[in-house]
Amino acid sequence: MVNKIEDAELRQNIRDVSDTITKIIDTIENNPKKQQKMNNFFEYYLPVTLNILKRYDEIENQRLVSDDSKKFMNQTKDMMKKINNAFKNQLSNLYQSDIVDTDAEMKVFEGMLKVDGYDTSTDFKNK
Repeated sequence: MVNKIEDAELRQNIRDVSDTITKIIDTIENNPKKQQKMNNFFEYYLPVTLNILKRYDEIENQRLVSDDSKKFMNQTKDMMKKINNAFKNQLSNLYQSDIVDTDAEMKVFEGMLKVDGYDTSTDFKNK
């Protein structure tokens, strides 16, 4: 579908969304437990996005020049920017608990290094 869209900025947004969707799917395939967080994404956001783009493609290909069609096309371009950001946020949210868990694990590990005398980096700062 991307190649059918004439507007370069919209085409790039579609590519970005597609890349993010691929990353989301790869993440879920590698960690199926995360799929529960994605029900809304797959059942609503993704199908609606495809619907919007199909409609845009139809109107663009018909070369409609009415005010309504121009308005729709501009709204679609703006919406794709929002969708792009939303999908990137969704991908980020998939990793949020991993980030928090790993951050806590690093803090504990750092504390253990200090307690066991393996982390002397603070000693160098004092000298």
